[in-house]
Amino acid sequence: KNGQIAGLTKQSAAYFHHLPSSGAFQLPSCQPIKHMVSLEKRGCPRCHSVETTICSGHCPTKDPVAKVLFHKLFQHVCVYGEVYYKTFQIPDCPPGIDPTVVYPVALSCHCGRCNMNTSDCTSHSLRPDFCTRWR
Repeated sequence: KNGQIAGLTKQSAAYFHHLPSSGAFQLPSCQPIKHMVSLEKRGCPRCHSVETTICSGHCPTKDPVAKVLFHKLFQHVCVYGEVYYKTFQIPDCPPGIDPTVVYPVALSCHCGRCNMNTSDCTSHSLRPDFCTRWR
């Protein structure tokens, strides 16, 4: 009525018609991705970057409308499934310091509860390529 379509003007309806569908805005799902990580070891003067495979991506979450007091709600995050470990020798370590470091390589990932023993479960963590020493 009067140039309106379901509460929108013809101009508004034409604008929304050209917007991409909501599928275009989907986040990548939980999966292994290649990423640079920093390796460092106490006693060695610097860190070294290597490319490995880490788990990254979106996991569906729920936030209940009715909150129940003392009810534990676990949000699923992207966690490691299968992993294997690689070793690397950090260059320039002084004599007497073992330069060997071991780091995980993700073979598979899934959405699950975060394991504080093997993962950084904080909401504002350091990036995997963060280094406390010069490179």
